[in-house]
Amino acid sequence: MGIEPLVKSYSALRHETLTRDRGLREKVMTLEEAAKLVHDGDHVGIGGCTVSRTPLAMIWALIRARKRELVISRSITSTEGDLFFASGTSKHVITSWFTQGIVWGVSKVMRHHTENKLARFEEWSHMSIGLRYRAGAMGIPFMPSRTMLGSDVGKQVGDEIKVMDCPFTGEKIVLLPALNPDVALIHVQRCDAFGNAQLDGLQFMDIDMAMAANKVILTTERIVSNDQIRRTPDRTRIPFFTVDAVVEAPFGCAPHECYGLYEPFFTHLDHYAQVSSQDPVKGPQQYLEEFYYGPKSWPDYLAKLGMDALLDASRRGRSVHND
Repeated sequence: MGIEPLVKSYSALRHETLTRDRGLREKVMTLEEAAKLVHDGDHVGIGGCTVSRTPLAMIWALIRARKRELVISRSITSTEGDLFFASGTSKHVITSWFTQGIVWGVSKVMRHHTENKLARFEEWSHMSIGLRYRAGAMGIPFMPSRTMLGSDVGKQVGDEIKVMDCPFTGEKIVLLPALNPDVALIHVQRCDAFGNAQLDGLQFMDIDMAMAANKVILTTERIVSNDQIRRTPDRTRIPFFTVDAVVEAPFGCAPHECYGLYEPFFTHLDHYAQVSSQDPVKGPQQYLEEFYYGPKSWPDYLAKLGMDALLDASRRGRSVHND
């Protein structure tokens, strides 16, 4: 797949913006209701980075809803990319790095799917992914940059980037196409029922992604009152008028981490790495059956992770928060 389906004209983006409901209204719904906002074939942006603030509760709901042909984009992709491929939810991931994490090595699930041409890992540099979301947020079709000019990453992307002579200096620059997801999935520590979201810790590319996307689904550790949001307005990073759905999902990143609340569930991640490395086909399928298709609800999924694991991750997470 080329960039043509992902890059939209300014007039098309403007029309979509004007037709959206920007009113101050309550948007609280369930995971299952929010999943209906995502359609087969949509380009879905995933917030967070690697195992940090990954919106896994929403991803869990999409995989259970048997969504198909999603184009996934993210700054750095971790276990969720494996599960998108293994479940058949997506066959195309746009990212800068695709593996569970440094300590676990390169994803064998990704290698199986890409080497056998079952799916596509479209690799860009980390900077270029961020600039593409920034262009999308600004409503411009591309972002000029020098990134990837000095590496083979740009060569691998091929015709999906353009190189031109700068009209001011005459030097070579790269034109990076904008990323405007149909839907962005973002997990936050807290937000109100309208979708005013506050982030603690690193923000990654989430703010640009929220402004670039046509729809935004927020999952949150807790829904708080609008009065509480207004008491610390400087912490509000995503405004209500970008948001279409708010889902309260405690431990919504588990087994990944959510800064200030819980750290990664390392024992569980070790378990996933073991089963997926032993067999990159049967391992993820068994994992999906046990943790995605088997549980009847998100609390049921958390119960399968175990109370001891939840309490341990929470204890370690709170210890790094200074507030």
